[in-house]
Amino acid sequence: MANIDALVNGIEKLNIELTEEQLFKFIRYKELLKEWNKKINITTITDDVEIDQKHFLDSLTPLRTNLFNGKKKLIDVGTGGGFPGVPLKIANAELEIDLLDSLNKRIIFLNEVIKELNLDNIRAIHGRAEELSIRSEYREKYDICISRAVASLNTLSEYCIPFVKVGGFFVSMKGPEFEQELSSSKYAIEILGGKIVCKKTIQIPESDIYHSLIIVEKIKQTSTKYPRGGGKPRKNPL
Repeated sequence: MANIDALVNGIEKLNIELTEEQLFKFIRYKELLKEWNKKINITTITDDVEIDQKHFLDSLTPLRTNLFNGKKKLIDVGTGGGFPGVPLKIANAELEIDLLDSLNKRIIFLNEVIKELNLDNIRAIHGRAEELSIRSEYREKYDICISRAVASLNTLSEYCIPFVKVGGFFVSMKGPEFEQELSSSKYAIEILGGKIVCKKTIQIPESDIYHSLIIVEKIKQTSTKYPRGGGKPRKNPL
């Protein structure tokens, strides 16, 4: 059985309470992650403690914002191995979550996780953010879009903000050095209909790692010009 001691100790410092059933889901999730990682490249992090710190606890830090309380519809863009979407779902079963990733092999893994952990109202979607967010069933339909994807904030904003309904939030999970990136992204966030309302730097419990949360409120609809196609959000950020 996988060891989750670092997770158990860390959630106390985040003031998060998890039941035995929820903790068991994290154990099973870790087992599946390590098992599948031998077959396909899901994560370079395979040590028990590091998975607890850099995947599980990091994914749970957004709960400190209180944005994720109660019933919310959420999309996790570039979810990879299910982070932060699956840990957030385990912690709050009321969340309705779409896990979006462009690699189908990860979607196959995530469907297995959803089945094995017996999670309801969560689905894995294969696709690209710039293609899905122009479709009516996804565009401006979410209370929260969250992303831990490795891309510049102005690029991520163009991918993510179109998913968010007016009055909702885009939450970008970044490293500790984010001020310059934030400064260069203000124009993009504004033109996409967003407003920066909060930025938090949080120490991941049981580690010396600091990560940041940048919270953007959607204050007006995104122009139909965005997101741009042809890879432009990444090649030529706003």
